Amino acid sequence: MNTRRTLTLIAGGALALTASACATETTTTESGANVVADGKLTVCTSLPYEPFEFKEGNDVVGFDMSLIDEIAKANGLEKAVEITGFEGIQSGQALNSGVCDVAAAGMTITDARAEVIDFSDPYFEATQALMTQDPNIKSLEDLSGKTLGVMSGTTGELYAKDNAPDDVELKSFEDLGLQTQAISNGQVDAIIQDNGPLLDYAKGNDKVQVTAEFDTGEAYGFAVKKDGNDVLLKSINDTLAKIKSDGTYDKIYEQWFGTAPEQG
Repeated sequence: MNTRRTLTLIAGGALALTASACATETTTTESGANVVADGKLTVCTSLPYEPFEFKEGNDVVGFDMSLIDEIAKANGLEKAVEITGFEGIQSGQALNSGVCDVAAAGMTITDARAEVIDFSDPYFEATQALMTQDPNIKSLEDLSGKTLGVMSGTTGELYAKDNAPDDVELKSFEDLGLQTQAISNGQVDAIIQDNGPLLDYAKGNDKVQVTAEFDTGEAYGFAVKKDGNDVLLKSINDTLAKIKSDGTYDKIYEQWFGTAPEQG
């Protein structure tokens, strides 16, 4: 892995969890799944990450949340949302300390994360993308001597550290909202992030554009507590398989992305 100076811009406690972080007791559903709150499927997420999860009024909505609604319904539960930092989700802290039952945060399945949390089957294919105001920046090499904004704890950050030239200055941001604000304000020369949210953001912002995508072969998964909720994990996988076969997944996909998913 290349080494270079990384600046961290802190806009709040990325690891801050809710008061329920100390919770360890669970209740058991009729299906045998363990949940932290009776009658609810509690999901941890990190905002904003449009169109996967974001606030619409007082509600947290998006592609991930619609899929979680189907999983909650399959278990006879009501969805409840806990908003926390992405680092606390991908590190396993939120799940393993009992803040929530499942994590849904546009999270790529990786071997390192699988050591601390249990992933569902993949539900979305993703790759990395580059967003900039400068149409001449079409690769990481074009950023030589410039600044690149990354989101802390993400696969995009790892990809940048491994592949960007040594003289690229990485600036680390806590969430997608701060990343996109930085590129829109000219605070950085480009940002790297999953293609889904960047393409969505670019549609409504003429100042920026996605100039490159990098085929990283990533896939998103939902996650549960490590070695602690096999029944719920099986239900998640069964529900994903069911809604993909009966067309529900395609309808949800089209609702949030505007087109039907590519058939491959």
